[in-house]
Amino acid sequence: MSKLILTRHGQSIWNAENKFTGWVDVDLSDKGKEEAKKSGELLKKLNIKIDISYTSYLKRAIETLTIILKLLSSPMKFNTAWELNERHYGSLTGLNKEETKKKIGEEQFKKYRRSWDVAPPIMAKDSKYLENFSPLNDGIPRDKIPLTESLKNTYDRVVPFFDDEIKKNLKNGNNILISAHGNSLRALCKYLFEISDTKINELEIPTGNPMVIEFDNKLKIQKYYYLDKSRAKDIIFNQ
Repeated sequence: MSKLILTRHGQSIWNAENKFTGWVDVDLSDKGKEEAKKSGELLKKLNIKIDISYTSYLKRAIETLTIILKLLSSPMKFNTAWELNERHYGSLTGLNKEETKKKIGEEQFKKYRRSWDVAPPIMAKDSKYLENFSPLNDGIPRDKIPLTESLKNTYDRVVPFFDDEIKKNLKNGNNILISAHGNSLRALCKYLFEISDTKINELEIPTGNPMVIEFDNKLKIQKYYYLDKSRAKDIIFNQ
């Protein structure tokens, strides 16, 4: 039986400032570092070997993974993949969420933030925030770099990567740890738990609380749970 462990990175500086972050490469806040440490401590109590780790091109997820692996005394070798990047928020990038909601109205705000297939307006090609993207992004094929994304667009890059790269390692009995982002993990959970387009807006992924998914040898899900039950969110399955 193999295990897939999904961990959302700890609070970032822009999370603390309530800004749309997306692909901007910001650091963890002090609270975020503590949340990453808490994730590592929870995983240590689980007492399982992490065979392979994956993360995105963004340093808040990379730093979270690094803190966890150090606590687990695991090898620091891990795989980075742009496909696991956070959703690209287009022209919303850098804007304060509350101020944006007041400006565009709650209904449109919800569509941009939580709908399945509505993307914000594209980011300007001369946006100042492009300078704050991860230097690792230079390795992304030019025709794959978005200027905005819906959750569906994020799903369309996360799921093929999972199918092509991660699934084979789970089939071989490896325990996999992914340190990623709220929306890239929501996209993956939509696929794994067969969540409908209309119900996916209800799925929340908490920070600092790893989700464990246990598979049988045919990759059928047997169990799924958060390690800290006091801060667990509802996991939607087949709805």
